[in-house]
Amino acid sequence: MANPAETPDPNPSTPKLESEEIEEINGDEEEEEEEYEEEEDDGKPQTREDAIASRIQAASLFRRMRAAPVPVRVHDVIVKGNEKTKDHVIEAEVDVLREATTLQELLKASKVANFNLQALDIFDSVKITIDSGPPELPGTTNVVIHVVESKSPITGQIGTFTKAEARSSSLEGSLKYKNIFGYGDIWDGSLAYGCDHSAEVGLGMYLPRFRGRPTPFTSRVYLSTQEWLKFSSYKERALGLSFGLIASKYHELVYTTAWRNLIDPSQMASTSIRRQLGHNLVSALKYTFKFDKRNSPLRPTRGYSFISTSQIGGLAPDSRTLRFLRQEVDLRYAVPLGFYRAALNFGVSGGITFPWGSGYKSRASYVPERFFLGGNISPVCSLGGPSALWGFKTRGLGPNEPRREVQDEENGGTYERDFVGGDVAVTAFADLSFDFPVKWFRDRGIHGHVFACAGNMAELSENKYRKFSGPKFLETFRSSVGAGIVVPTSLFRMELNYCHILKKQEHDRAKSGLFMTFSTS
Repeated sequence: MANPAETPDPNPSTPKLESEEIEEINGDEEEEEEEYEEEEDDGKPQTREDAIASRIQAASLFRRMRAAPVPVRVHDVIVKGNEKTKDHVIEAEVDVLREATTLQELLKASKVANFNLQALDIFDSVKITIDSGPPELPGTTNVVIHVVESKSPITGQIGTFTKAEARSSSLEGSLKYKNIFGYGDIWDGSLAYGCDHSAEVGLGMYLPRFRGRPTPFTSRVYLSTQEWLKFSSYKERALGLSFGLIASKYHELVYTTAWRNLIDPSQMASTSIRRQLGHNLVSALKYTFKFDKRNSPLRPTRGYSFISTSQIGGLAPDSRTLRFLRQEVDLRYAVPLGFYRAALNFGVSGGITFPWGSGYKSRASYVPERFFLGGNISPVCSLGGPSALWGFKTRGLGPNEPRREVQDEENGGTYERDFVGGDVAVTAFADLSFDFPVKWFRDRGIHGHVFACAGNMAELSENKYRKFSGPKFLETFRSSVGAGIVVPTSLFRMELNYCHILKKQEHDRAKSGLFMTFSTS
């Protein structure tokens, strides 16, 4: 019998390639293992001659793949091991396999399909095998997908989290039940309670491909309470329902409807806050475009990112529906400097909100939809819009009004004025990060940084746009500089900083000194 490595075959069959071999080929064709697995997936033992012939055939194919594209057509995609999950759910995630026209493309598509199936979070393992097609159809291949469904469909987690923007901690827990109906569906319930008396209870549902949709479908009902009495003299309660209509790599479209209620238990609210107390209906559509090419969200050393969020509220005929427009943009760029892993990060963000409808120029914008700056969180991590300024406390700058009465600082810990937020906000920052020349710090990712930031906001609604001027807006910019030590982890970024306030305005809550912050990506 002729050696298959020496005799060319015009229509060679495709040797069986499994997930491990696919990874090797995608990884710059690493060296083949010396040990050969002597049993196939069906459990039938191979003879030594068959094993040697198969390896020779595979080695010949690998050489052809390095030299030129190898034409191939996917004849069938076979799914095994899914006792509960519907076939079409799996097939929808691996459509990319059928589009491949060469073996090289098929190997890359297999890697993408494996990732998509793992991302469903309903399988313990996924194995993809590329096998020969029917003998009567030369140049074809079958792709066999073997999945192992999760043995434990119920998962839960509990932990404590720090909300730097609110300077509070919360206890949060969640419980998930996976693949109840076999459609890749995930049902979850969550509960969170904060030290600032904020709380949220939610129930959600996730479907990877609902009725042939190209993107997942999500829905969530929630009941939440947020307390801003210390900063703005109101407490917000909401009962809402949200639908994730589009969720892809770059685009997201969410519709939310919620019944909100603003109350003031302290009876101390300023005039602007008191006028907005009571019930309102929120019916809003939010579109987000996000493009993030940074190499890390916690310590980016190269790359860039951009996010744009557009929101329109008032999509219901009820007279109590809040009608508003809101737009935010955020641009980041990281430049490596070539020494001590140093990198310069800089970013600029801005946002504007405004009511719409009859008499919109003279109407006030809704306080929860306005912009609030401060919180002493890291602008490096807070991608999404203007919010963070080093050294300024939560809701610690911008338009403010006196309260009706003053509560003793020692007894209540509150302030004399309410910060009511702005209709337009702009922030900018620059951050130079670098490794320390000590190996112990480098091995643990601990590094230093120096930074500077600036920002401002102003009111435009209720005809206040007539008083707005660019030079005055720039003149009242707040700014700060500082340096510190950063300890990044897989979950958050911890900073110990010394911050010096360069410029602030009357009634701003900001001071120079040492601060410890915890920021998530």
